[in-house]
Amino acid sequence: MSLPRIHELISLKGKTAIVTGAASGIGRATALRLAEAGASLYLLDINYEGLSRVRNEALGYGVEIELFKVDLSRKEEIDEFWSSIKGREPDILVNNAGVYVFKDFIDVDDVFLENIMRVNLYSMFWMCQNMVRSRDKKGGIIVNVSSIESILPFARNLVHYDISKIGVLALTRALAREYSKIGFRINAVVPGGIETESIKKLKEKTLLKLEISRILTGVQFMSRLPMGRFGHPDEVARVILFLVSELSSYVTGAIVVVDGGFTSS
Repeated sequence: MSLPRIHELISLKGKTAIVTGAASGIGRATALRLAEAGASLYLLDINYEGLSRVRNEALGYGVEIELFKVDLSRKEEIDEFWSSIKGREPDILVNNAGVYVFKDFIDVDDVFLENIMRVNLYSMFWMCQNMVRSRDKKGGIIVNVSSIESILPFARNLVHYDISKIGVLALTRALAREYSKIGFRINAVVPGGIETESIKKLKEKTLLKLEISRILTGVQFMSRLPMGRFGHPDEVARVILFLVSELSSYVTGAIVVVDGGFTSS
């Protein structure tokens, strides 16, 4: 029996992938890597201008790219999106969209918490449900993006975020347990210390306002980071590419940490 070549295992030609939160950060980097591997793309975000920029960046790969402005906090918009692609469902789903907002636990109210959960967790639930339902007889690949905060809460004022992201891991493992036997591979990526646009803006804002406690948290974070640097969104995208390709054909229910060694220190 001859084994497939590496370029065959990593190729996504003939496949279609959804990437949520694709306008920037890890979502953008993932979209570009999947396009480079040959996948056609459905890119979702509430920021349509950002999606347009990503499409322009990916034009050189010669793949089909469709953009969808979707508010993932609203189930009806998620369902409308799936209805719009009925009959041409994707092979791959990358649930990346999320919101990262600091708020003191004491000040969190039901409206704020509900919005965090809707975007960070419930949207992944509904996206996965539609994916499984639409590909019930064919199987498929799902990658959900969580955070190291779900495993090792570190920063203050992120309790709401932490509980939403631990839910992503539970969702991933439960779905893998139930649906891997019918052809699905469902895994999670757990990034940490990634230099996304939102993190860069947060650093600038923290320094400008001289928010001492947050500056101290940043110093402490860096001091226990074995690799001694923040990661690039593309370093997470490469792991996602591995998980959605045939390179990972026997991987399901896995939690893959991409954090420069932070959670091991």
